[in-house]
Amino acid sequence: MTSVHLFDWIPGLGVGAELLWDPLAATMVMVVTGVGTLIHIYAIGYMHGDDRFSRFFTYLNFFAASMLILVLADNFAVLFVGWELVGLSSYLLISFWFSRPAAAAAGKKAFIVNRIGDFGFMIALMIIFVSFGTLSFGPVLESPGNVIGIGTATAIGLLLLVGAVGKSAQIPLYIWLPDAMEGPTPVSALIHAATMVTAGVYVVARTASIFELSPVAGGTVATVGALTALLAATIAIAQRDIKRVLAYSTISQLGYMFMAVGVGGYVAGVFHLVTHAVFKALLFLGAGAVIHGMGDEQDMMKMGGLRKKMPLTWITMGIATLSIAGIPPLAGFWSKDEILAVLFERGGYFTVLWAVGILTALLTAFYMGRQYFLVFEGKARWDEGVDPHESPRVMTRPLVILAVLTILVGLINTPFRLSFEHFLEPAFESVTIAQGPQSAGSITLLAVVSVLAGVAGLVMAYLLYGRADEMTRQRMLGWVRRPMFVWENAYWVDRVYGRLVVAPGKRVAVWMAEFVDQVVIDGLVNGVGGSVRRIGGWIRPLQTGFVRSYGVLLAGGTVALVAWIISRGI
Repeated sequence: MTSVHLFDWIPGLGVGAELLWDPLAATMVMVVTGVGTLIHIYAIGYMHGDDRFSRFFTYLNFFAASMLILVLADNFAVLFVGWELVGLSSYLLISFWFSRPAAAAAGKKAFIVNRIGDFGFMIALMIIFVSFGTLSFGPVLESPGNVIGIGTATAIGLLLLVGAVGKSAQIPLYIWLPDAMEGPTPVSALIHAATMVTAGVYVVARTASIFELSPVAGGTVATVGALTALLAATIAIAQRDIKRVLAYSTISQLGYMFMAVGVGGYVAGVFHLVTHAVFKALLFLGAGAVIHGMGDEQDMMKMGGLRKKMPLTWITMGIATLSIAGIPPLAGFWSKDEILAVLFERGGYFTVLWAVGILTALLTAFYMGRQYFLVFEGKARWDEGVDPHESPRVMTRPLVILAVLTILVGLINTPFRLSFEHFLEPAFESVTIAQGPQSAGSITLLAVVSVLAGVAGLVMAYLLYGRADEMTRQRMLGWVRRPMFVWENAYWVDRVYGRLVVAPGKRVAVWMAEFVDQVVIDGLVNGVGGSVRRIGGWIRPLQTGFVRSYGVLLAGGTVALVAWIISRGI
């Protein structure tokens, strides 16, 4: 591990501009720059002809640079700078097409929701500084148990989790991520795959020694991840927008990562972060290619039969779909199964989370299979005048590279060769890394259960959306019509937040603007101004402009002064 001191930043707090290079930072840098580069190349074709082409790439590079500051930081102060810059750059990119009201609203929503999480994050940093007297990673994370107790560690861990659920879109602050789809598709790919949403997982992994001190904080992280994974997977089942399906899929997959790091499976969580970055970038860029070829159409119910029109996109998205469904030997299978194995091995309460993970795996395979069959198979359902076509090479070549990586990257950490685990060990030397079963029989049995869940989900999707006609499908879905309606409306969480948080907030803002600002503040300012004006009116007659008048006043003042002196007996 190497620390680089750039310059003294806040000497009074002992904070310097310092960067850390260790295996965890190196992994995150490879994800941000590697996947980010492919997204940049893809964006050249996707954004071709946009009036603000140059500005888009300025924002995109600002986003990547902000994430690099975050993951390379050697203290919490520099990390927080990157943390906030990521929030700013995401706002600029999500609302890039701000002339669209929905895009402008989505950018503001993402920014505000993340500020809620950041409030908890800042309090955590304050407690860290008060407890340790520094914000540097070394003194804080090497042996925190020598300085703080379980109670303080729990408080810090839970407050860091508040910030993490904001950035990584977990319950209850996940609501901004689906709306972030209003930004250009390369932005969606960068946010969901390589940058912003992985920040929360990274912070929990980086502060592993604090979470290890507090079983309550770690268990809460895992529970939040499990609930989020299941909730988002159910919502994804009923979405029609091709990008919103992937948005809820990201929320769900991040839930897997939180489950892993919450139970001490830091390698498993980071491993899934890496594989997810690859196949989720491929899915988003593939979706962007579909949207591009369909003339900006995003409704999957108006697609179908695109396999022949867009063969390269079909093949690459098919590989990514199988990967996220957990089909071996693709990347998603290895990383997801490692998480499930860690949960199962921990036993007790975490066995329940393992069951939630298996159910989520089935739902994931189902909704991704549904997306695949609605988009690429069956009869064409295009609107008149739509002419689907393959994207230009500048857009398809990144798809091919990501597809190859989706096939190969999972092999960096398998039960037969734990290369990635050994690589990351120096970054987690101060904690105990939770692992799955060691016996070949247990490993095989857990893998079989997971794969069967994925296959079952794909088969269900095929029977409903690949084989059945519309009438048969509606009849088969009749028994889940009500749940589907609930999932289609995302449990009305946005409406609930609107009534419980947004509406009261607006009323308070209106009261502050109309009463506090206009009546109290403006009244006070106007009152002071009016008083000065009235006093000036009273004094104005004294200013006649005639020397004789000033002479009389001078004489009168002199007489008064002399009389006062005499009366004082001076």
